[in-house]
Amino acid sequence: MQELNKYEYAVVRYVPRVEREEFINVGLAMMCKRRRWIRVQILLSEEKIRAMQKDADLKALGWQLQAFVDIADGKRAAGPVAEYPVEERFRWISAVKSSVIQTSRPHPGVCENLDDTFSRLFEELVM
Repeated sequence: MQELNKYEYAVVRYVPRVEREEFINVGLAMMCKRRRWIRVQILLSEEKIRAMQKDADLKALGWQLQAFVDIADGKRAAGPVAEYPVEERFRWISAVKSSVIQTSRPHPGVCENLDDTFSRLFEELVM
């Protein structure tokens, strides 16, 4: 039996009008501190976004969401936060925000394979 990994995940959301608190799931962030593993994946569905906000700037939204991916990947161009340890990068990504890009509260879990679990959660929660 493989060793179990404790992980945390948060769903990345697009909130076109913050005051209405309506959102579309557009991505997933997941982290395992012990393995020093972090991953963020984004899926922008133009159809879903246009259904909630016809004039949404998809290019700007995509650029902003890509910053989350770049921070998770530790890309220097993403700024100083990208150089933090994985748990601090995850905390920054999943911190409560009152902007059009937010995340759910982090949720814990345990699994054998982080990549397989990430793929399953992404399919269930985002796709």
